[in-house]
Amino acid sequence: MESKKIGIIGSGSWATAIAKIVTDNHNTINWWLRQAANIDYFTKRHHNPHYLRNTYFDVSKINFFSEVNQVIEQSDIIIIAVPSIHIEASLAGVNAAMLQGKQIVSAVKGVMPKHNILLHEYLLQEFKFPLEQYFTLLGPSHAEEVAAEQLSYLTFSGLDLKATEAIAKFFETEYINTRINNDVIGVQYAGVAKNIYALGAGIAHGLEYGDNFLSVFIANAANEMQQLLKSIMTQEKAHQVNYDSSVYLGDLLVTCYSLHSRNRTFGNMIGKGYSVRAAELELNMVAEGYNASKCIMAINKSKQLPLPIITAIYEILWEGRDPATAFKQIEKILV
Repeated sequence: MESKKIGIIGSGSWATAIAKIVTDNHNTINWWLRQAANIDYFTKRHHNPHYLRNTYFDVSKINFFSEVNQVIEQSDIIIIAVPSIHIEASLAGVNAAMLQGKQIVSAVKGVMPKHNILLHEYLLQEFKFPLEQYFTLLGPSHAEEVAAEQLSYLTFSGLDLKATEAIAKFFETEYINTRINNDVIGVQYAGVAKNIYALGAGIAHGLEYGDNFLSVFIANAANEMQQLLKSIMTQEKAHQVNYDSSVYLGDLLVTCYSLHSRNRTFGNMIGKGYSVRAAELELNMVAEGYNASKCIMAINKSKQLPLPIITAIYEILWEGRDPATAFKQIEKILV
């Protein structure tokens, strides 16, 4: 394996799981933790003070930094694993010169809500960062199962398949199987949309719909998501994509069904009658599907695609529509 220095920007559960994978594969990492107190705790106790607390690390393989710029300067591959809403703040102070010659791997599963754009678009606008040096890391995988070393699959996407495969090798362990593809934009939109549908699955559960309904709901969500993904690429490219593979359908299924899914949990609270604000306070974690529903609706203004499920979820979350009434309407359009 080619020797490269790997940096991680982010300290949440998914960033922590990624750090575990890479260090378990005998790599040293440069890791940004915002607060010096958390670095001190991690160094002494060998685990993240706030996330996946039962996951212990060989800290001799970790160089901790409280400044993002230091991680970027000392790394060849930079993994960005922060919630989409925090990307701008996390990269404040970074300039285009710092990113020259670097490879960026996005482990973000959301649209930047202020701009309604994906990470690669933001990097191009702000830093002139080329798509050819940009890669994505997506599931289906939950941080909790990765931390427990339960077999998981990760898909890496990039325009250059050889470079993508080289990055994927840093993540190959006994409990991680890797896959690659070149649909770098489509997989990101899939990662965004599946969180919205998982919110819907949670709302349905909160409304006390059963598994029979949920299976029909998810099947229709998969079809709606496929139509959305096909609309963002050329017809020729769309025919080359297997939307039944793990990074598309698999990630949708696990996010809708798993009890580890924060989006499903958030939706479940909404279905049970919590307000959006109360659910946010109770969950105390970012549910990417909430902002994503608003972003996709904004993006769809120009496309005018029929997205009845996403539309209903958006109306529940952002326009105060009664969840039970909205799902009665959804019942009528499912096939």
